[in-house]
Amino acid sequence: MPVSLEEYFRTTFEDKLLVKLPEREDEHLTPATRLLEKRREMQEVEQALNAQKEEFQMKMESIQQRREELERKEYTLKESLLKFDKFLKENDAKKNRAVKKANVERDAKLQRMREIEAFSEEAKHLQHELEVQKIKLTKHMVFQKYMDRVLETADEFSENKDAILRYDTLVSTHQHLLNREIDNQDRLEKEKANLMKFVEEKNNDIMSFNNQLANLQMQLETAQSKAVKWESVWTHIKNTAARQTLLLGRIKMATHNLFMLIHKQMRTKAESSETTEQQLQKIQIYIKDLTEIIQETGRQSESKT
Repeated sequence: MPVSLEEYFRTTFEDKLLVKLPEREDEHLTPATRLLEKRREMQEVEQALNAQKEEFQMKMESIQQRREELERKEYTLKESLLKFDKFLKENDAKKNRAVKKANVERDAKLQRMREIEAFSEEAKHLQHELEVQKIKLTKHMVFQKYMDRVLETADEFSENKDAILRYDTLVSTHQHLLNREIDNQDRLEKEKANLMKFVEEKNNDIMSFNNQLANLQMQLETAQSKAVKWESVWTHIKNTAARQTLLLGRIKMATHNLFMLIHKQMRTKAESSETTEQQLQKIQIYIKDLTEIIQETGRQSESKT
Protein backbone atom coordinates (compact mmCIF):
# COMPACT_ATOMS: atom_id res chain seq x y z
CA MET A 1 0.00 0.00 0.00
CA PRO A 2 1.50 3.43 -0.92
CA VAL A 3 2.41 5.74 1.94
CA SER A 4 0.34 8.97 2.06
CA LEU A 5 2.08 12.34 1.76
CA GLU A 6 1.00 13.25 5.26
CA GLU A 7 2.75 10.21 6.75
CA TYR A 8 5.83 10.89 4.60
CA PHE A 9 6.21 14.46 5.85
CA ARG A 10 5.45 13.39 9.41
CA THR A 11 8.10 10.62 9.47
CA THR A 12 10.68 12.81 7.68
CA PHE A 13 10.43 15.98 9.70
CA GLU A 14 8.81 15.05 13.04
CA ASP A 15 12.11 14.22 14.76
CA LYS A 16 13.67 17.46 13.55
CA LEU A 17 10.65 19.52 14.56
CA LEU A 18 10.68 18.11 18.09
CA VAL A 19 14.35 19.04 18.70
CA LYS A 20 14.69 21.71 21.31
CA LEU A 21 16.07 24.91 19.96
CA PRO A 22 19.46 25.60 21.58
CA GLU A 23 20.56 29.03 22.52
CA ARG A 24 22.33 30.56 19.52
CA GLU A 25 25.57 32.37 19.91
CA ASP A 26 26.46 34.89 17.26
CA GLU A 27 30.12 34.24 17.28
CA HIS A 28 30.79 34.09 13.62
CA LEU A 29 28.07 36.03 11.73
CA THR A 30 26.54 39.41 12.40
CA PRO A 31 22.75 39.80 12.51
CA ALA A 32 22.81 41.82 9.28
CA THR A 33 24.74 39.09 7.50
CA ARG A 34 22.40 36.44 8.82
CA LEU A 35 19.38 38.52 7.72
CA LEU A 36 20.78 38.87 4.20
CA GLU A 37 21.53 35.18 4.08
CA LYS A 38 17.98 34.37 5.19
CA ARG A 39 16.52 36.70 2.59
CA ARG A 40 18.62 35.11 -0.13
CA GLU A 41 17.51 31.66 0.96
CA MET A 42 13.87 32.81 1.06
CA GLN A 43 14.19 34.14 -2.47
CA GLU A 44 15.64 30.83 -3.64
CA VAL A 45 12.83 28.96 -1.95
CA GLU A 46 10.24 31.28 -3.46
CA GLN A 47 11.76 30.85 -6.92
CA ALA A 48 11.74 27.07 -6.55
CA LEU A 49 8.15 27.09 -5.33
CA ASN A 50 7.07 29.44 -8.12
CA ALA A 51 8.76 27.19 -10.68
CA GLN A 52 6.95 24.17 -9.30
CA LYS A 53 3.72 26.13 -9.21
CA GLU A 54 4.12 27.20 -12.86
CA GLU A 55 4.98 23.64 -13.91
CA PHE A 56 1.91 22.31 -12.13
CA GLN A 57 -0.27 25.05 -13.67
CA MET A 58 1.07 24.22 -17.15
CA LYS A 59 0.26 20.54 -16.64
CA MET A 60 -3.28 21.37 -15.53
CA GLU A 61 -3.78 23.67 -18.53
CA SER A 62 -2.48 20.95 -20.88
CA ILE A 63 -4.92 18.45 -19.38
CA GLN A 64 -7.76 20.94 -19.74
CA GLN A 65 -6.85 21.61 -23.37
CA ARG A 66 -6.75 17.88 -24.13
CA ARG A 67 -10.10 17.46 -22.45
CA GLU A 68 -11.66 20.28 -24.49
CA GLU A 69 -10.14 18.87 -27.70
CA LEU A 70 -11.60 15.45 -26.96
CA GLU A 71 -14.98 17.00 -26.26
CA ARG A 72 -14.84 18.79 -29.61
CA LYS A 73 -13.82 15.58 -31.39
CA GLU A 74 -16.58 13.68 -29.62
CA TYR A 75 -19.14 16.28 -30.73
CA THR A 76 -17.83 16.15 -34.31
CA LEU A 77 -17.99 12.37 -34.28
CA LYS A 78 -21.58 12.42 -33.02
CA GLU A 79 -22.52 14.88 -35.77
CA SER A 80 -20.90 12.62 -38.37
CA LEU A 81 -22.77 9.60 -37.02
CA LEU A 82 -26.07 11.48 -37.16
CA LYS A 83 -25.42 12.54 -40.76
CA PHE A 84 -24.39 9.01 -41.69
CA ASP A 85 -27.54 7.59 -40.06
CA LYS A 86 -29.63 10.10 -42.05
CA PHE A 87 -27.82 9.03 -45.22
CA LEU A 88 -28.54 5.36 -44.48
CA LYS A 89 -32.22 6.12 -43.94
CA GLU A 90 -32.41 8.02 -47.23
CA ASN A 91 -30.61 5.19 -48.98
CA ASP A 92 -33.06 2.69 -47.48
CA ALA A 93 -35.93 4.80 -48.81
CA LYS A 94 -34.35 4.86 -52.29
CA LYS A 95 -33.78 1.12 -52.09
CA ASN A 96 -37.42 0.54 -51.11
CA ARG A 97 -38.59 2.68 -54.04
CA ALA A 98 -36.28 0.75 -56.37
CA VAL A 99 -37.58 -2.58 -55.03
CA LYS A 100 -41.16 -1.38 -55.50
CA LYS A 101 -40.38 -0.29 -59.06
CA ALA A 102 -38.68 -3.63 -59.73
CA ASN A 103 -41.76 -5.45 -58.44
CA VAL A 104 -43.99 -3.43 -60.78
CA GLU A 105 -41.70 -4.14 -63.71
CA ARG A 106 -41.57 -7.81 -62.74
CA ASP A 107 -45.36 -7.95 -62.78
CA ALA A 108 -45.32 -6.26 -66.19
CA LYS A 109 -42.77 -8.80 -67.37
CA LEU A 110 -44.95 -11.65 -66.14
CA GLN A 111 -47.91 -10.12 -67.94
CA ARG A 112 -45.87 -9.93 -71.13
CA MET A 113 -44.77 -13.52 -70.68
CA ARG A 114 -48.39 -14.56 -70.33
CA GLU A 115 -49.27 -12.64 -73.47
CA ILE A 116 -46.36 -14.26 -75.31
CA GLU A 117 -47.53 -17.66 -74.14
CA ALA A 118 -51.04 -16.82 -75.31
CA PHE A 119 -49.71 -15.70 -78.69
CA SER A 120 -47.62 -18.84 -78.90
CA GLU A 121 -50.64 -20.98 -78.14
CA GLU A 122 -52.64 -19.07 -80.72
CA ALA A 123 -49.86 -19.50 -83.27
CA LYS A 124 -49.75 -23.22 -82.56
CA HIS A 125 -53.48 -23.37 -82.92
CA LEU A 126 -53.33 -21.50 -86.21
CA GLN A 127 -50.51 -23.71 -87.41
CA HIS A 128 -52.60 -26.70 -86.51
CA GLU A 129 -55.54 -25.21 -88.35
CA LEU A 130 -53.34 -24.59 -91.34
CA GLU A 131 -52.16 -28.15 -91.37
CA VAL A 132 -55.70 -29.29 -91.05
CA GLN A 133 -56.72 -27.07 -93.95
CA LYS A 134 -53.86 -28.40 -96.07
CA ILE A 135 -54.90 -31.93 -95.34
CA LYS A 136 -58.47 -31.03 -96.09
CA LEU A 137 -57.39 -29.38 -99.33
CA THR A 138 -55.50 -32.46 -100.39
CA LYS A 139 -58.40 -34.60 -99.49
CA HIS A 140 -60.81 -32.25 -101.22
CA MET A 141 -58.95 -32.43 -104.53
CA VAL A 142 -60.60 -35.65 -105.19
CA PHE A 143 -63.88 -33.93 -104.65
CA GLN A 144 -62.83 -31.22 -107.10
CA LYS A 145 -62.23 -33.83 -109.74
CA TYR A 146 -65.43 -35.33 -108.77
CA MET A 147 -67.14 -31.93 -109.11
CA ASP A 148 -65.63 -31.51 -112.55
CA ARG A 149 -67.03 -34.78 -113.58
CA VAL A 150 -70.27 -33.83 -111.96
CA LEU A 151 -70.34 -30.54 -113.92
CA GLU A 152 -69.95 -32.53 -117.06
CA THR A 153 -72.77 -34.80 -116.20
CA ALA A 154 -75.01 -32.69 -113.96
CA ASP A 155 -76.63 -29.29 -114.03
CA GLU A 156 -76.12 -28.59 -110.26
CA PHE A 157 -73.20 -26.24 -110.96
CA SER A 158 -73.90 -24.14 -113.93
CA GLU A 159 -70.30 -22.94 -114.41
CA ASN A 160 -66.78 -23.85 -113.37
CA LYS A 161 -66.40 -20.47 -111.66
CA ASP A 162 -68.54 -21.80 -108.91
CA ALA A 163 -65.87 -24.41 -108.23
CA ILE A 164 -63.08 -21.82 -108.81
CA LEU A 165 -64.76 -19.47 -106.36
CA ARG A 166 -64.75 -22.22 -103.89
CA TYR A 167 -61.05 -22.80 -104.52
CA ASP A 168 -60.21 -19.06 -104.30
CA THR A 169 -61.97 -18.90 -101.01
CA LEU A 170 -59.80 -21.70 -99.67
CA VAL A 171 -56.61 -20.10 -101.01
CA SER A 172 -57.51 -16.74 -99.47
CA THR A 173 -58.11 -18.38 -96.13
CA HIS A 174 -54.80 -20.21 -96.37
CA GLN A 175 -52.89 -16.99 -97.19
CA HIS A 176 -54.57 -15.14 -94.36
CA LEU A 177 -53.50 -17.80 -91.94
CA LEU A 178 -49.92 -17.71 -93.22
CA ASN A 179 -49.73 -13.92 -92.84
CA ARG A 180 -51.15 -14.11 -89.35
CA GLU A 181 -48.60 -16.74 -88.40
CA ILE A 182 -45.72 -14.58 -89.74
CA ASP A 183 -46.99 -11.57 -87.78
CA ASN A 184 -47.24 -13.65 -84.64
CA GLN A 185 -43.69 -14.94 -85.11
CA ASP A 186 -42.35 -11.37 -85.50
CA ARG A 187 -44.17 -10.20 -82.41
CA LEU A 188 -42.87 -13.19 -80.50
CA GLU A 189 -39.24 -12.45 -81.46
CA LYS A 190 -39.58 -8.78 -80.48
CA GLU A 191 -41.09 -9.66 -77.11
CA LYS A 192 -38.29 -12.15 -76.45
CA ALA A 193 -35.64 -9.52 -77.27
CA ASN A 194 -37.34 -6.96 -75.02
CA LEU A 195 -37.56 -9.49 -72.22
CA MET A 196 -33.86 -10.36 -72.42
CA LYS A 197 -32.91 -6.66 -72.41
CA PHE A 198 -35.17 -5.97 -69.45
CA VAL A 199 -33.74 -8.89 -67.44
CA GLU A 200 -30.16 -7.78 -68.16
CA GLU A 201 -30.84 -4.18 -67.07
CA LYS A 202 -32.47 -5.28 -63.84
CA ASN A 203 -29.61 -7.64 -63.04
CA ASN A 204 -27.15 -4.75 -63.49
CA ASP A 205 -29.27 -2.54 -61.21
CA ILE A 206 -29.33 -5.23 -58.51
CA MET A 207 -25.55 -5.68 -58.71
CA SER A 208 -25.02 -1.91 -58.39
CA PHE A 209 -27.30 -1.71 -55.34
CA ASN A 210 -25.45 -4.62 -53.69
CA ASN A 211 -22.09 -2.86 -54.21
CA GLN A 212 -23.41 0.38 -52.71
CA LEU A 213 -24.80 -1.51 -49.73
CA ALA A 214 -21.45 -3.24 -49.12
CA ASN A 215 -19.59 0.11 -49.22
CA LEU A 216 -22.02 1.68 -46.78
CA GLN A 217 -21.67 -1.28 -44.42
CA MET A 218 -17.88 -0.88 -44.44
CA GLN A 219 -18.18 2.85 -43.67
CA LEU A 220 -20.55 2.10 -40.77
CA GLU A 221 -18.14 -0.46 -39.27
CA THR A 222 -15.24 2.01 -39.58
CA ALA A 223 -17.22 4.77 -37.83
CA GLN A 224 -18.25 2.41 -35.02
CA SER A 225 -14.61 1.32 -34.52
CA LYS A 226 -13.46 4.95 -34.26
CA ALA A 227 -16.24 5.74 -31.77
CA VAL A 228 -15.15 2.86 -29.50
CA LYS A 229 -11.52 4.03 -29.69
CA TRP A 230 -12.31 7.65 -28.72
CA GLU A 231 -14.59 6.53 -25.90
CA SER A 232 -11.67 4.50 -24.49
CA VAL A 233 -9.33 7.52 -24.75
CA TRP A 234 -11.89 9.79 -23.08
CA THR A 235 -12.34 7.30 -20.21
CA HIS A 236 -8.55 7.13 -19.71
CA ILE A 237 -8.28 10.93 -19.57
CA LYS A 238 -11.12 11.23 -17.07
CA ASN A 239 -9.49 8.61 -14.84
CA THR A 240 -6.11 10.39 -15.08
CA ALA A 241 -7.67 13.76 -14.21
CA ALA A 242 -9.47 12.21 -11.22
CA ARG A 243 -6.22 10.70 -9.91
CA GLN A 244 -4.38 14.01 -10.25
CA THR A 245 -7.22 15.85 -8.49
CA LEU A 246 -7.07 13.31 -5.63
CA LEU A 247 -3.28 13.68 -5.43
CA LEU A 248 -3.58 17.47 -5.27
CA GLY A 249 -6.12 17.18 -2.43
CA ARG A 250 -3.78 14.89 -0.48
CA ILE A 251 -0.88 17.30 -0.99
CA LYS A 252 -2.94 20.20 0.33
CA MET A 253 -4.08 18.15 3.35
CA ALA A 254 -0.53 17.03 4.16
CA THR A 255 0.74 20.61 3.79
CA HIS A 256 -1.96 21.92 6.13
CA ASN A 257 -1.25 19.25 8.78
CA LEU A 258 2.50 19.93 8.63
CA PHE A 259 1.82 23.66 8.82
CA MET A 260 -0.35 23.20 11.92
CA LEU A 261 2.31 20.92 13.48
CA ILE A 262 4.96 23.64 12.99
CA HIS A 263 2.77 26.29 14.60
CA LYS A 264 2.02 23.90 17.45
CA GLN A 265 5.76 23.33 17.92
CA MET A 266 6.42 27.07 17.77
CA ARG A 267 3.41 27.76 20.00
CA THR A 268 2.03 30.33 17.61
CA LYS A 269 -1.43 30.80 16.15
CA ALA A 270 -1.91 29.86 12.47
CA GLU A 271 -3.88 32.14 10.20
CA SER A 272 -6.79 30.35 8.50
CA SER A 273 -6.72 32.70 5.48
CA GLU A 274 -3.28 31.54 4.31
CA THR A 275 -3.17 29.62 1.04
CA THR A 276 -1.38 26.33 0.42
CA GLU A 277 1.47 28.15 -1.35
CA GLN A 278 1.97 30.47 1.64
CA GLN A 279 1.92 27.51 4.01
CA LEU A 280 4.57 25.74 1.92
CA GLN A 281 6.74 28.85 1.96
CA LYS A 282 6.59 29.05 5.78
CA ILE A 283 7.27 25.32 6.09
CA GLN A 284 10.32 25.70 3.84
CA ILE A 285 11.64 28.59 5.88
CA TYR A 286 11.09 26.71 9.14
CA ILE A 287 12.86 23.61 7.84
CA LYS A 288 15.81 25.70 6.63
CA ASP A 289 16.09 27.44 9.99
CA LEU A 290 15.82 24.15 11.87
CA THR A 291 18.47 22.56 9.65
CA GLU A 292 20.85 25.44 10.22
CA ILE A 293 20.26 25.29 13.94
CA ILE A 294 21.01 21.57 14.01
CA GLN A 295 24.14 22.06 11.93
CA GLU A 296 25.27 24.97 14.11
CA THR A 297 24.70 22.89 17.24
CA GLY A 298 26.72 20.05 15.78
CA ARG A 299 29.61 22.35 14.88
CA GLN A 300 29.60 23.84 18.36
CA SER A 301 29.61 20.38 19.92
CA GLU A 302 32.56 19.33 17.77
CA SER A 303 34.51 22.51 18.59
CA LYS A 304 34.01 21.99 22.35
CA THR A 305 35.18 18.38 22.20
